[in-house]
Amino acid sequence: MNVLVVEDSRTQAEFIRQILETAGYNVILAGNGAEAIKQVETARPDIVLTDILMPGIDGYELCRRIKQQNPDLPVIMVTVLFDPADVLKGLAAGADSFIVKPPNPEHVCSQIEAVMRGREMVGATEDAEELEIPFNGSTYTIKAGKLQIVNTLLSTYTIAVAKNAELHKVQSQLRSLNSQLRRALDEISLSNENLAEENLTRRRAEKALAEASRKLQLMASITRHDLLNQLSVLWGHLDLALALHDTDQVNAWRHVENAVEMVKRINNTLQFTADYQGIGTSSPAWQEIRSLVEAAAGCVSLGTVSLENNIPPGVEVFADPLIERVFTNLIDNALRHGERVTRISFGLKRGGDSCVIFCEDDGVGVPVDEKEKIFSYAYGKNTGLGLFLAREILSITGITIRETGNPGEGARFEMICPPDMIRAPVSQTG
Repeated sequence: MNVLVVEDSRTQAEFIRQILETAGYNVILAGNGAEAIKQVETARPDIVLTDILMPGIDGYELCRRIKQQNPDLPVIMVTVLFDPADVLKGLAAGADSFIVKPPNPEHVCSQIEAVMRGREMVGATEDAEELEIPFNGSTYTIKAGKLQIVNTLLSTYTIAVAKNAELHKVQSQLRSLNSQLRRALDEISLSNENLAEENLTRRRAEKALAEASRKLQLMASITRHDLLNQLSVLWGHLDLALALHDTDQVNAWRHVENAVEMVKRINNTLQFTADYQGIGTSSPAWQEIRSLVEAAAGCVSLGTVSLENNIPPGVEVFADPLIERVFTNLIDNALRHGERVTRISFGLKRGGDSCVIFCEDDGVGVPVDEKEKIFSYAYGKNTGLGLFLAREILSITGITIRETGNPGEGARFEMICPPDMIRAPVSQTG
């Protein structure tokens, strides 16, 4: 059986290929939606597995186009999304089932078998009536047979069971932490003789409790999602390297190199947890912006890309000590995602009641619909931890960050500083 796998992440694509080829399937890879449409026409696959979040043609649109031209070709969506609206959008596009990342080999094969068996059953491909389903302020038009809906329900139920188990584990950890912090609060209250000081300590402890609970949830999310996902890919590459060791040493070493890269990513994820725990633990301080840019540039390999530091000497920003990580990440982000970047520049713009520190490049820019998403946790090609962390660091002293560049012309990140969070030498004021 020929299986077309559509995945813009080469690592994920190779991991799914290894699962399917081990199960005896013939695998065809496509790196994006446009390539997948061509493969459907030329390779004539028996079933399609497609990622949802892809540049250009996303998984929903790809599924819709495939079903328009090949209504009998099954499509299974491979996704990290868990919102019910995502399932409804998939059904509206004609999806036959869902698989959740990181993919479980047994679940992948069972879903393919279930969908293909359903196609062979009498009446499985009969035309279904269109249903309009209102949900959360939107209406979804779905045309799906009973077997298609049952397959979707079973796959989403599997996801729900796994997520519920994870939720219980996190809740248990939170209860334990809350109990420990409440006991610490009680001990502080008993030892304080001054009522005003006691109340101040209580408020600080309550704030620490809320922050600790939030961080625990984030750490649990990282451990559950990123590390397990990255470890599964790491094992996949190591298994492939072992399988090819005697027959194809060149490709075996390639998989070993990919495994080393995954180890680096795992290390970066673990480093993020340590950095995140450090946010706000040290008092903010005045730091010269020009020196921060120079220090950040020394932490990355620019290659042939030029960096212009147009920040005037002596201008300082009042921020968390980890702010250097913000500048480092902005440079790294341009190098990783700018694709054709030749120049990165930092500058300062004053206006109104605020001052703006900006970083811009001449790369491909950021699509309009992703300008806010790139700051959310675990979004993007490389987990998106850097920009999420940058916003958290800046927010400690009320600094905000946004992306205002023109798509196709380059990215531009603006850090908007309140007037009392930035200062310049007397000769530069006014």
